[in-house]
Amino acid sequence: MVSDKDSENIVDTVISLAKSLGLKTIAEGVETEQQLGLFKLKLCDEIQGYYFSKPIPADEFIALVKKGFGV
Repeated sequence: MVSDKDSENIVDTVISLAKSLGLKTIAEGVETEQQLGLFKLKLCDEIQGYYFSKPIPADEFIALVKKGFGV
């Protein structure tokens, strides 16, 4: 999407369609700060991918969340 206008147009269309149907959008596979910035500008509801974390086991995720919330 970052360097391909056709891909960006598809992303814009999917986000627009979802919003018109009252649905939320989740961008998967976000790996760079540039991708993150574009999805934020496009008002994507949720974003996930290697930019934030590699896949981890459930128990590690729970510990990470607790640490982040100071639990």
